[in-house]
Amino acid sequence: MSKQEQSIDKIRHSLSHIMAMAVLKSFPKAKIAIGPMIENGFYYDFDVEGLKEEMLPEIEWEMKKIIKSGISFEKSEMSFADARRFFEKQPYKLELIDELENNGEKNVSIYKSGDFTDLCKGPHVDSEKDLAGVAFKLDKLAGAYWRGSEKNKMLTRIYALAFTSAEDLNHFLNLRAEAEKRDHRVIGKEYFLFDPVVGLGLAMWKPKGALLWRIIEDFWYKKHLDSGYDLVRSPHIGSRILWETSGHWNFYNDSMYPVLEVGRSLKDYQDNDHVAEKNKEEYLLKPMNCPFHVKIYKSEPHSYRDLPCRWAECGTVYRYEKSGELSGLTRVRGFTQDDAHIICRKDQIEEELKMVAMFIREYFEAFGFYDYKVYLSVRDPNNKEKYAGNDEGWKFTEEILEKVAKDLKLDYIKEEGEAAFYGPKLDYKIKDVLGREWQCSTLQFDFNLPERFDMTFVNSEGKEERPYMLHRALMGSFERFMGLLIENYAGAFPVWLSPVQIKIVSVGSAHVDFCEQLAGEFKALGIRVEVDDLNETVGNKIRKATGEKVPYMLVIGDKEIASDKLQVRVRGQKDVVEYSKDEFKKMILGKIVTRDKELK
Repeated sequence: MSKQEQSIDKIRHSLSHIMAMAVLKSFPKAKIAIGPMIENGFYYDFDVEGLKEEMLPEIEWEMKKIIKSGISFEKSEMSFADARRFFEKQPYKLELIDELENNGEKNVSIYKSGDFTDLCKGPHVDSEKDLAGVAFKLDKLAGAYWRGSEKNKMLTRIYALAFTSAEDLNHFLNLRAEAEKRDHRVIGKEYFLFDPVVGLGLAMWKPKGALLWRIIEDFWYKKHLDSGYDLVRSPHIGSRILWETSGHWNFYNDSMYPVLEVGRSLKDYQDNDHVAEKNKEEYLLKPMNCPFHVKIYKSEPHSYRDLPCRWAECGTVYRYEKSGELSGLTRVRGFTQDDAHIICRKDQIEEELKMVAMFIREYFEAFGFYDYKVYLSVRDPNNKEKYAGNDEGWKFTEEILEKVAKDLKLDYIKEEGEAAFYGPKLDYKIKDVLGREWQCSTLQFDFNLPERFDMTFVNSEGKEERPYMLHRALMGSFERFMGLLIENYAGAFPVWLSPVQIKIVSVGSAHVDFCEQLAGEFKALGIRVEVDDLNETVGNKIRKATGEKVPYMLVIGDKEIASDKLQVRVRGQKDVVEYSKDEFKKMILGKIVTRDKELK
């Protein structure tokens, strides 16, 4: 972490204490919980009655008063007994003190600022001088369960923004305002919907959204077949025995959805704490595709000559997410992974890794993403016992991942302790037009499943050998990637992606037949076109097509029918452009074939 990052973190943490001081001036009986710094600012949780959002400017003004009056942050330590006496009227602090003692801490760290003292490890700024020029804004109120558990009391959380200058704060606010305009949950309503009767976190796709999905999926399938992958498919449910074998039932069951056991009713499950025996037919919705691909591999013997196996599937999976964590398409309970597994020999790994890394780059660029960061996640060397596999396997895979990252000149950051328990990985995070990072592609080693399912192949010496297994996703999930696309392009998709590429608007009923004939010519070339022949004014039709952000619009009246030229309205341009029919067809087909990102 840079000095600048350390500085802003201390500033934000210090401001959270000052905010607590300001709140307690207005609500002296409030119970305080926690107040950490977060990305772009900080928050503090309060158990308080009567705090309303319209009070935030007043609290913000009180914070500025406190800073101007001169303030310092003095660190000291207390024994657990003294800390309990000091915070005897603050139940949330008492719970934290108990937790510190149970975790083996020797004492309690506190920070004192004027007449306010908080349980805190820090760090903080030294005094108000370190806050000179800092710009902050109390942003909003939200409900937050204590310790994030729905079993605990709902507290009131004040979120705040903080930056080292007013310029940076205003820049962030402008970016956020632009992000709100692009929010896929708002501008994507013509593409998808959620309905609580169907189920939280389960997306349904309207015609335009389903067509956009199909365009992306067709591109995905073609790229994979061209890149040497074979396609596989797997069911949506699997027996409990499968998930016990894979380890998911033991380590992941809190996120898995059960399916009723064959022969048992829903009432049986409601009336009894039922745990099925192994010989009963009990099924679970799949949270991932991997065990099915492993079973396909295990269905027949393999020689070293058969490897690598590259198997790809667009498979829908289901994972339980808390309702408060669901967010449009970016956090759902049912999603389709663009999954692939590569099963290969040790001597094939480097080449396979490089092929996947180049595949990811090519895929990103096809959709207009050129700016992304790669994170190399390795295991914690001081906590090896929590990982599957052995030292030799981890050393080899971590080193070869880093070698590939270096050879391909990837912009990567190495993160210790961030590997999954079953293997190291490369995670790709895309930056969109607003500079926001989105987790998409993953390239992951797996030491767990090959062991659990006893995967083998016969090597060149006629002996059985354990293959290496790579998990790989390009988009992560269709849902999240499509949400990202909607926001990145603000719904104005490049021609090749746009569900409707041309909108033909009839001036009147006498022009409808010509519009349909023209649309037929475009459709014959594979161009996606719609005709608006509704009995409305031309102005209304044009406004609708403009709002739908269709790349090209043709308004057809008497003049256009009599001419051999097309007057083309190009999205985002004021001037109408004239083309001959053949010129226009050639131009739009060229943009589709080359996946041109711009309208010119």
